[in-house]
Amino acid sequence: MPYFICPNCKDRSIDADRAESLLDDQAVACQHCGFGFLFELMDDYYPAPGSGLVACDAGGRVLAAGRGVFELTGYRDADLMGKDVVEGLGLAGFEAEQSPVRLALEWGVRRLGETLELQTRGGQRKNVMADFFPAYDADGGLLVALAPRT
Repeated sequence: MPYFICPNCKDRSIDADRAESLLDDQAVACQHCGFGFLFELMDDYYPAPGSGLVACDAGGRVLAAGRGVFELTGYRDADLMGKDVVEGLGLAGFEAEQSPVRLALEWGVRRLGETLELQTRGGQRKNVMADFFPAYDADGGLLVALAPRT
């Protein structure tokens, strides 16, 4: 059974046929907040409290930044859209060849519990815990879950 999560409100759901209705093949949208698409996961996932989700395309460019991203980073959706997620959020704490974004996209594997730093819009460095999920649909892509690390 496919698991889905809304990149905006983090609402989790399941959907057997991956379509909004029986009559067309429009992608499943969020029934909770009305966001235009859901991200398919291999297993159910519970985002940490205070986390924010960032949906990216197959090249790692930001498509949408959900609730919680602004509170964590100071960046709004429009500030990040189209930017490389690593550069846009100033992610650091890994070797270039070990980028969790690159590994998740290239190998199609989840990267959970990555201890990273990001740079807020105000220029501060902030410790975060990040989870990276590759997309399982034909479009490809990536979902990044960022949570404050204490």
